[in-house]
Amino acid sequence: MLADRALRIDGDGILPVSHHPSDDRDAAIHVSVLLSEAIEWLQPQPAQIVVDGTLGAGGHSRALAERIQPDGQVIALDRDPSAIRRASRDLAGLPIRFAQANFCDLAEVLELLQIDRVDAVLLDLGLSSDQLADADRGFSYSCDGPLDLRFDPDEGEPAWRLLAGLQEDRLANLIYEFGEERLSRRIARKIVERRTASPVRTATELADLVWSCYPASARRNRIHPATRTFQALRIAVNDELKSLEIALRRTPDLLKVGGRFAVISFHSLEDRRVKQAFRSDPRLRELTRKPLVAGEAELAANPRARSAKMRVAQRIDAPPDGAMAVGEPVARRPGKRR
Repeated sequence: MLADRALRIDGDGILPVSHHPSDDRDAAIHVSVLLSEAIEWLQPQPAQIVVDGTLGAGGHSRALAERIQPDGQVIALDRDPSAIRRASRDLAGLPIRFAQANFCDLAEVLELLQIDRVDAVLLDLGLSSDQLADADRGFSYSCDGPLDLRFDPDEGEPAWRLLAGLQEDRLANLIYEFGEERLSRRIARKIVERRTASPVRTATELADLVWSCYPASARRNRIHPATRTFQALRIAVNDELKSLEIALRRTPDLLKVGGRFAVISFHSLEDRRVKQAFRSDPRLRELTRKPLVAGEAELAANPRARSAKMRVAQRIDAPPDGAMAVGEPVARRPGKRR
């Protein structure tokens, strides 16, 4: 399953053979969400091996590494080569090994490292502030850069090319399915109408087009009208939901019995899949009946956390013939904000 990219293992970790330093930023600006909750529920201990499947700016990886050192190890993955380069610099000296890889390919990464099972896995499915701030990637509708939207700039096709090639009905269905956008058909029609004279190529062009599809009354909402369309295209370009489904299916077999699996999601399409997997998988026991959300202090400091929901499950011995697993009662925590 691992993407067609050669990897090497050295003393500093796993890195792609070819990487491109042209888009490095001076410093990370992203703030990891639900950091204290992730540490509390994953319970990292000295000498453990834990996985941060979505490295980003490295906030979760740093906190995990500080608790498992000196003899433990964090395996940090990210599809974005810029995140790998930046974090490997910023987190130097900590017991972290880096891999440019999709978290659904964790099994292959662990095989390269000759690791059989791990003690915990964390996935933070959110888009990082560093990606949003990069004008050349097109993740933000306020940046006048190319509408790319790929996590890995060397993998797949950019979003602008997707807009240029899809039939109107398929484009409308994509925006509706992945963005839950009620005006998907109107938006798709306008995109197709523009193709001959001036096809959409930049983030601001798409944002302005979606804005024009909304009535004036709806433009005053806190959320920009283009948010759902950008989400839909990003999910499609990166095949995000398929990656999540594969990871939810494969990750339990990579956990030691008693190991914990936490997923932070940011919209209902993700959270619905995580909830269903955690409740139906006989290898897992759900520890959070309701998702954990950010408290008032975190929301004041980091408004991006408002959409974050974290669910946690624990690896168990799968009971035979669908029998109920015997063990401690499920931990509960209210989903309301504190």
